[in-house]
Amino acid sequence: MTSANSLLYPPLEPFKTGVLETGDGHQIYWELCGNPHGKPAVFLHGGPGAGCSPDHRRLFDPARYCVLLFDQRGCGRSKPHANLENNTTWHLVADIERLRAMLGTPQWLVFGGSWGSALALAYAETHPQHVSELVVRGIFTVRKAELQWYYQAGASALFPDLWEAYLASIPVDERGDLIAAYRKRLVGDDVAAQLEAARAWSLWEGQTITLLPDPAAIAKYGDGEYALAFARIENHYFVHQGWLEGGQLIRDAHKLAHIPGVIVQGRYDMACPAQTAWDLHRAWPQADFQLVEGAGHAYNEPGILKQLMAATDRFAGTTP
Repeated sequence: MTSANSLLYPPLEPFKTGVLETGDGHQIYWELCGNPHGKPAVFLHGGPGAGCSPDHRRLFDPARYCVLLFDQRGCGRSKPHANLENNTTWHLVADIERLRAMLGTPQWLVFGGSWGSALALAYAETHPQHVSELVVRGIFTVRKAELQWYYQAGASALFPDLWEAYLASIPVDERGDLIAAYRKRLVGDDVAAQLEAARAWSLWEGQTITLLPDPAAIAKYGDGEYALAFARIENHYFVHQGWLEGGQLIRDAHKLAHIPGVIVQGRYDMACPAQTAWDLHRAWPQADFQLVEGAGHAYNEPGILKQLMAATDRFAGTTP
């Protein structure tokens, strides 16, 4: 079987890093990788709250791209850690625009997976004139039905053993709204309960995003510091349904009609079922739609990664 590592470009270090001061209490870590004179691109990580990893740099040909990666508010190397104040979808869209202006590029390729696909769609639908191409994977649009499937009832039927651990710290009388029950603990004053809830929330995702169990992903999602930002920020966004109107990102997909795009979706994605990707495909038929058999949600599953690499390679030679 082809390994993910063999599909990625070789490891590389940023040629420039910095911090964006937002003016409202956040410091956003950013880095530039690849060719300083290459095609501009921005990578939008998942979660929200997951942060970037060194392997994310390797999704783009370093000889042909100048890629900006950044840790979204409250996570990764951005500060303050796990902070929820002034942390909404529209704050992030504004951050992306500030970073684009900082680079001085009129357009860039926008790449996002999972929550990053929702953020990419929100950004592209708000600023379509600044998007040269759009590559999205594991499509998520923060609709109520999508949240219910993964955090209330749906995916639970496929992973009853793992779901039991997700439920364990929540009293029976609070299980009618599990996102709200977790919210109570994740923003509460009991530090031990907060961490317990964060790890349970985070591990549920880490254990179910790949078609087959991935010990490295499970270890990452079970780490206390990582889990705290991941769970608090995800839950915060989901309680507020992303500060989006119901179905907004699919409804407004017509604004993307002129943007060359690729939609990559795993057939057996348990976190973000293929129905959402199909809905986006129907609303944005101009994009190339790739439904990958034998794959779940994670970007580094070989079938998904192959399509993502093909997309970035395909667009590498085009100019904004």
